[in-house]
Amino acid sequence: METWVIATILAAAFQTARFMLQKQLSMGALSTAGATFARFVYSAPLVLLLVAVYLGTQGLALPAFSGLFWAYALTGGLAQILATVCVVALFRQRNFAVGITFKKTEVVQTALVGLVVLGEGVSAAGLAAILVGLVGVLFLSGTPGLTGNLWQRIATRAAGLGLLSGILFAISGVTYRGASLELGSDDPFLRAMVTLGAVTASQTMAMILWLHWREPGQIGAVIAARRRAVWIGLTSMAGSLCWFTAFTLQNAAYVNAVGQVELIFSLAASVLFFNEKLTRREAAGIALLSASVLSLVLIL
Repeated sequence: METWVIATILAAAFQTARFMLQKQLSMGALSTAGATFARFVYSAPLVLLLVAVYLGTQGLALPAFSGLFWAYALTGGLAQILATVCVVALFRQRNFAVGITFKKTEVVQTALVGLVVLGEGVSAAGLAAILVGLVGVLFLSGTPGLTGNLWQRIATRAAGLGLLSGILFAISGVTYRGASLELGSDDPFLRAMVTLGAVTASQTMAMILWLHWREPGQIGAVIAARRRAVWIGLTSMAGSLCWFTAFTLQNAAYVNAVGQVELIFSLAASVLFFNEKLTRREAAGIALLSASVLSLVLIL
């Protein structure tokens, strides 16, 4: 199995654990923005330390940063913050497994964003597998108990948050790959770490300024919740490092598509940890998305 596939699967596992922790915190002392901030403030120092250790042990110097690198990195960082806010808010609308599935609209949208921004397309077979996943998302677009035509079922707050998070995550994934490719180094792991370090540091500073302005009490709440919130930082760092490594090695659309194995992990979390149940419609949608993932693994 190729390195980027292994990295993607590990990233999905770590990300599921992080979203579980964020869901728990967002239902308690932390607001949506506070739970989002916890992800960055506890991971940024760890990432920067990891970069310093890696450079020291390998005898390497920081690669050169271009203006385009910062344009990609800062755009991706902002998009990821907004996308994470949407996902945490989405958890208040639907159950855990379905919330993650809505986020996975990023797979289809990443293919389009990647083509426009980086000029990277996908094969016909790859696109077909991705579209199977889109059908699965449509199965999950209605709120349980809601009647009416397809548009009425899709035009819900939950669907809107999911689609918006998908667009924003698509932008972040593609721009992170663009930033990594701008670094002057032949070491993909170093490029991934340096890009992640630059992004998480800027995200932490941005969130501190935002919370100080809009929700000053949340900074203290995040610090008070550090015994649990620090695990958000650890899982975030591990997951992000795996994502960034995969983005460095492969087309972002394919990375996000294989990353749909997260659905299997989120379904297990939904049943085992949150005692939530899925409807037949939701189960069918998740099955289609799982089939899409398996098809892409075989194609690639």
